[in-house]
Amino acid sequence: MAGMLYLCATPIGNLKDMTPRVVEALQSVDVIAAEDTRNSIKLLNHFEIHTPMTSYHEYNKVEKAYTLIEQMQAGKNVALITDAGTPAISDPGEVLVRMCHEAGITVTSLPGPAACITALTLSGLPARRFCFEGFLPSDKKEKAAVLEECAQESRTMIFYEAPHHLKRTLGELRDALGDRKITLCRELTKRFENVMPTTLDEAIAYYEGNEPRGEYVLVIGGKSREEKEKEQQACWETLSIPEHVKLYEDKGMDHKAAMKQAAKDRGVSKRDIYQALLDEE
Repeated sequence: MAGMLYLCATPIGNLKDMTPRVVEALQSVDVIAAEDTRNSIKLLNHFEIHTPMTSYHEYNKVEKAYTLIEQMQAGKNVALITDAGTPAISDPGEVLVRMCHEAGITVTSLPGPAACITALTLSGLPARRFCFEGFLPSDKKEKAAVLEECAQESRTMIFYEAPHHLKRTLGELRDALGDRKITLCRELTKRFENVMPTTLDEAIAYYEGNEPRGEYVLVIGGKSREEKEKEQQACWETLSIPEHVKLYEDKGMDHKAAMKQAAKDRGVSKRDIYQALLDEE
């Protein structure tokens, strides 16, 4: 009988956030796959967990996944932990999970701390609809594409950032998104937890005189419906009425539906649109 993969969430700061279920699982599995065994040994020692560890990280995530899957196919149970938080979120664990599914290995998740959700709940920004972006790509072209998409995002956005990149990232976000509301969270669940609701402009000004410290979670407000409508209105104002109607026809609308939508956009009657089309002929 094949073994299982257990995704075990570990504390992001406060060790009291470790759940009894995770402790029990880490004590009972055959092996623990850890992002950094040197870091994780401190956690295991604290909870008197003596299960053997093996490394599983960004640079061996595919090769090591095959090894771990072979062990599970042979009947061993494996627990996956990251340095802090929930495995597979902005983490190489997502590769192992996907490969386990492909191999028919059962995967279960033991819920616990996640920095992105903790920060979102503390941010004061809308939490009904949100998206998680994690770390921005290091490749300039890919980063530009992601930021372009984010500029139109209406949901609250969550990013991760290291202290030595924070100033640059705040500037890039400001250039792409404009001045948005942002809550900067650091040292989450720790003694000196800090949550700073502000704006991108104010955050940039603040860090001109203050050195960033600690790992950051950035929670940023999405583009409002009013902003989107203003941008659309500005776009429509540059189009003639025939161009406006053709815009919707090119998207697959029939002529009548395109006329009706153009009239709605412009706040005029369908008859006005029809007359303008006749005048253009």
